[in-house]
Amino acid sequence: MTRVVVVGAGFGGLALVRALGRGIASIRITVIDRTNHHLFQPLLYQVATAALSAADISFPIRSILRRRGEVEVLLGDVARVDPAAAEVLLADGDRIGYDYLVLAPGARHSYFSHPEWEAFAPGLKTLEDAGEVRRRILLAFERAERATDPEVRRRQLTFVVIGAGPTGVELAGAIAELARFALRRDFRRIDSREAAILLLEAGDRVLPGYPARLSARADRQLRRLGVEVRTGALVAAVGPGQVRVGPDTIATGTVIWAAGNVASPLLRGLGTPLDRHGRALVEPDCSVPGHPRVFVIGDAAAFPHQPGSETLPGVSPVAIQMGRFVARAIRRDLTGRPRDRFRYRDKGQLAVIGRGHAVADLGRLRGGGFPAWLLWAFVHIFSLIGFRNRFIVMFEWAWSYLTFQRGARVITGPWRPLGGDP
Repeated sequence: MTRVVVVGAGFGGLALVRALGRGIASIRITVIDRTNHHLFQPLLYQVATAALSAADISFPIRSILRRRGEVEVLLGDVARVDPAAAEVLLADGDRIGYDYLVLAPGARHSYFSHPEWEAFAPGLKTLEDAGEVRRRILLAFERAERATDPEVRRRQLTFVVIGAGPTGVELAGAIAELARFALRRDFRRIDSREAAILLLEAGDRVLPGYPARLSARADRQLRRLGVEVRTGALVAAVGPGQVRVGPDTIATGTVIWAAGNVASPLLRGLGTPLDRHGRALVEPDCSVPGHPRVFVIGDAAAFPHQPGSETLPGVSPVAIQMGRFVARAIRRDLTGRPRDRFRYRDKGQLAVIGRGHAVADLGRLRGGGFPAWLLWAFVHIFSLIGFRNRFIVMFEWAWSYLTFQRGARVITGPWRPLGGDP
């Protein structure tokens, strides 16, 4: 019996499990994840900005794999990998042996040697992150409604998003629409349309991974929504109620971090070279140097073997293609055939900037506007797991588009003032 252990049930891990096992009688697959659900991360910002609920973009892992008799799912946190003993060690002390190990633990947000900033500027990687960001955004409007001091009110209605990659751009646009449309009739003492949304980018343009023409188009659309875009804005400090950029200090009630990623610390125990983002430098077949039966895929892998690219981006299509490739590599091993090399097939990228507008870089086909938004919507609905999720998300988007309303404006958790708040 060949034991395959998969750590992480994100895009890469699920793609591998779905491609592996069928037709192979003597294989046992164990999937280990610290949560019980698969998360559709590209729409996480919509949960954070009250457009969708958490259940709309998540699905139980056990339900996804329940028809796969050779697959078992374990809820657990992998603390360490012991390649010499061919075991993974869980945080609760359990040890699980493997013949093949696939690490797809994903990534977390990086604060560039300033971990203390996280308390004041949460990132967006998990449902818990999205719930906290949504909570802070909605509480800011509630606090502004109660504030009697104009300066306090102005600070509460100032939202700062740090990082103008796809997540930052999408967040800034969604917050602007929330303030200008969805909330404008909900309050009596404030006009939510007076909210200031600042998007800070250390580089010279938004969406730096896109062609310059599309970056400029996204910039224009953000400004039409009322977002203040500041490029060349290197953040020097983040603290309670403020962000410092060079000599300037921005008074703000809500800061959201979308500026960088770092791979899971689980990779440090492999004894393999890591890049500056903590990702494992993998071989052309996605295996770890010196351990041909240990693979790293997705956000956790640095793949420097793609022609014309220094390394591959940490996006879901890369993870999915890596997962399918590693499944094929294991199949080749079991049938005595040599492995081939992984090669990523870039199908393009999409980013949405508010209601009815997106930019699309699909190789030779590049553009933006409503057609790009329709394509973005179709791709994301089609990629969701489960008919219910697809139907609900399609309905919520249609309702939001027609009425400018968002139906998930729920504040959870006890009331607790944040630093410097009234």
